[in-house]
Amino acid sequence: MAGEPIITIVGNLTADPELRYVSSGTPVASFTVASTPRSLNRQTNQWEDGEAMFVRCSVWREYGENVAESLTKGMRVVVTGRLTVRSYEYNGQQRTSIEMQVDEVGPSLRYARAQVTKISGGSGGQNRGGGNYGGGQGGQSQQGAPSGGRASYDAPQGGSSYDPWQQAPQGGSSFDDLPPF
Repeated sequence: MAGEPIITIVGNLTADPELRYVSSGTPVASFTVASTPRSLNRQTNQWEDGEAMFVRCSVWREYGENVAESLTKGMRVVVTGRLTVRSYEYNGQQRTSIEMQVDEVGPSLRYARAQVTKISGGSGGQNRGGGNYGGGQGGQSQQGAPSGGRASYDAPQGGSSYDPWQQAPQGGSSFDDLPPF
């Protein structure tokens, strides 16, 4: 929908993501990100923590299963998504909560290293509303031929016949690690 506020939060997971299945069998992973602002106290020249903000996040379908398998409590993450308002009744009182419907999530690499494993098969890489990564204009068609003259982001692991970097240029030159000067 147009006009929804999109935000990015950097923080730590307060617990392992919870994976559950709704009545239709669709998986959803839920997790909470704690983000604590830090500021420099110029009088003491020390960093001080501000008030922590806790944001509840939801990720649906195969994406949610990937999140539940990949992220764990305490991990520093970068989360981008749309804020949504949810009203509910608890102990006879009407309550409201602000939650995030996640578009993108991943580990923060500021203080860590990550090993990414691409999932083969299934629907990995199909457009899930966030960007164009394999279907549609400029992506790769179902038969494997690129549309729009671009190589696909979902190319097979060994490369594709449309990969411009797959072979050395014509004319007998070869590549090496030495600079040309």
